[in-house]
Amino acid sequence: MNSAQLARARVLIVGDVMLDRYWFSAVERISPEAPVPVALVQREQDRLGGAANVALNAAALGAQATLLSVVGADDTGRRLAHLIGESPIRSALRQVPGMRTTLKLRVVARQQQLLRMDFESAPDHEVLAELLERFEDELALHDVVLLSDYGKGGLTHVGRMVELARQRGKLVLVDPKGRDYSRYRGATLITPNRAEFALVAGDWSDEDDLERRAQALRAQLELDALLVTRAEDGMSLFGAEGALHVPAQAKEVFDVSGAGDTVIATLAAMLGAGADLAEAVRTANRAAGIVVGKLGTASVTPAELWPES
Repeated sequence: MNSAQLARARVLIVGDVMLDRYWFSAVERISPEAPVPVALVQREQDRLGGAANVALNAAALGAQATLLSVVGADDTGRRLAHLIGESPIRSALRQVPGMRTTLKLRVVARQQQLLRMDFESAPDHEVLAELLERFEDELALHDVVLLSDYGKGGLTHVGRMVELARQRGKLVLVDPKGRDYSRYRGATLITPNRAEFALVAGDWSDEDDLERRAQALRAQLELDALLVTRAEDGMSLFGAEGALHVPAQAKEVFDVSGAGDTVIATLAAMLGAGADLAEAVRTANRAAGIVVGKLGTASVTPAELWPES
């Protein structure tokens, strides 16, 4: 794979966006008011989170990435829009008055999280209907649709989105959430992690049992393939031809947050560039091994993936 091929990938990312805010602190004492550490904030940093981080990962690989989502017309939403505007992402972001943009605030000391605080609200029905209309308009401009579900309400119409995209011959990749995977029926590929898969399909006793459960779920949902990301056990791809197991490649695990974003973004970029699914999975596995060595939500570049080229 080369940069020219990746630049031809046209990926539409739809889902829940959020702002990841980090307060980097020093902790040198315990509060006299309660048995909690006192964090002296020394530096602040804002990063794209949720589906916005997925889009950033796809764009960092050189793909043409469009982000379709809604945020509030608040300070957090404006900050998100500003960060997206500074990135290579093509923005199809709608700012909605009265909606609260999702913010995840993390207090970090000595490279460890002390606390995370979440602020959020769900978009209303009218906004979601408009989002679906814009989705239909954007389909003709893209080859791959990536639906990033964080359970914040932005993908209420995900079933209809899958249906519309597949009717137009698009590849549809889904990063799922929750117990009800029937909403993703007919997608090309879904990418649950180990815990998410177990929540839906149950715990497995061995590799054969895992494959039986995965193939049963794949058939039930009429998927082309299902990819289970398994942390230190790598990834397992289940398709009509059988199973492909890829061992983990991380040299050092520093922070797993956002690793799933990197995996599905890499898959979308690779498939959009013409790679087959097995090659895309192996590349996504290498990307995950790189990104977990970085702090917080992060992305991977082609130079990191293919240092020899």
